[in-house]
Amino acid sequence: MIANAFVAVKDVKLVYVLLDGIGDLPHPALNDLTPLEAAFTPNLDALARNGAMGRVISVGKGIAPQSDIAVFNMLGYSFKDGSYVGRGVIESIGCRIDFRDGDLALRGNFASVDDKLKIVDRRAGRVISSEEAGSVCKTLREEIRFSDKNASLALEPTVAHRVVIRLRHDKMKLSDKVTNTDPAYDKVDGMGIAKSTTGPMRVQKSEAQDRSEEARMAARLLNEFTSQTVQLLKNHPVNKARAAAGRQPMNCILARDSGNRYPKVMPIRQRHDMEVGCIVDMPVEIGISKVLGMRMFQGGDINDYEGKARVAAKGLDEVSAVYVHIKGPDEFGHDGDAKGKKKNIEDIDRRFFGTLREELKNYTAIVVSGDHSTPCVKKGHSDDPVPLLVSGASVKQDGSARFTEKYAKTGALGLLMGADVLDTAVRITSG
Repeated sequence: MIANAFVAVKDVKLVYVLLDGIGDLPHPALNDLTPLEAAFTPNLDALARNGAMGRVISVGKGIAPQSDIAVFNMLGYSFKDGSYVGRGVIESIGCRIDFRDGDLALRGNFASVDDKLKIVDRRAGRVISSEEAGSVCKTLREEIRFSDKNASLALEPTVAHRVVIRLRHDKMKLSDKVTNTDPAYDKVDGMGIAKSTTGPMRVQKSEAQDRSEEARMAARLLNEFTSQTVQLLKNHPVNKARAAAGRQPMNCILARDSGNRYPKVMPIRQRHDMEVGCIVDMPVEIGISKVLGMRMFQGGDINDYEGKARVAAKGLDEVSAVYVHIKGPDEFGHDGDAKGKKKNIEDIDRRFFGTLREELKNYTAIVVSGDHSTPCVKKGHSDDPVPLLVSGASVKQDGSARFTEKYAKTGALGLLMGADVLDTAVRITSG
């Protein structure tokens, strides 16, 4: 529901859409086109012809970011001072885990591993029901026992293979200076960074990154959690049923992106001098919206593209800008499914952007970009720039004919940093 109308300081009405993982590279399955280039996207292309394009480095040169820090940057928050709290904290806020300063929160993936902890599938086949995740997490909450009696665990399944882990110690604050057990990601200044990984991967042992008792205890608890999880899930009824159905077991949890303090940031209303609403689905995006103080609008389930478009258009009656995060393209990128990503982009163009164009009557701009690139040839996040489109009546058209990486590269907006995108869009569309 939309309530509590607010009169914006700036005379701006815009919809800001981030297509998760939209950036890509040429793919042999698409005749060496990117999914955007191969896709039939009449609505996005019409917006491109009525606007200007550019490219965005969402976080920093050479950084293949995770969605959390990428989205923060694309909303105007760069954390250049190294103050970022980590994805684990943001997701714990998003799924309402009881979290307080001194707890250790981490993002986790259900994964499939063999007896020697070699990773067979980092997402346990990706298809995991809420009942399966709930049953497994219930077992772990009830049966994991730490060697230190002052330690406790909270564990919350979120969507598909994703979980949130919270470790607490009653006698000390836990340090976030510990390494991941997930070998696919590193942590730099609190930010999760995708690593270039080739060949087999194994579950890593968490190591304290300094000599403090708080860091050593945090690493010890995380390693105990990992080893007990593997043992408890080895013959779990859920995994027996999955094996019988020919599916990958969810017999390990890979942990990453530790954090131990609640974030302190300027509210988005103050940062941009306007009220911003959002339509988001995933726990990390919900956490970001709560931290930044965005008005949350309900846009149906994750694939209800028409519903999200209608709510976004209606939301402009109440706020100056509506931020919409659409998850689809990223998952096809991770799976290396270029044809699937192309079809998903076509679906989004027809159902979301087609509906949005029909519904919008009075607006300043439609801004379209991505949080990061997820090239199908790499099956993971990359540091490749993402395309940016700012479309509106007051935007000087630059001759872009399609919303693609090639037109973005030659667009009049040039190369921007993610933290500058929203300010730039407001400036060039509000006169």
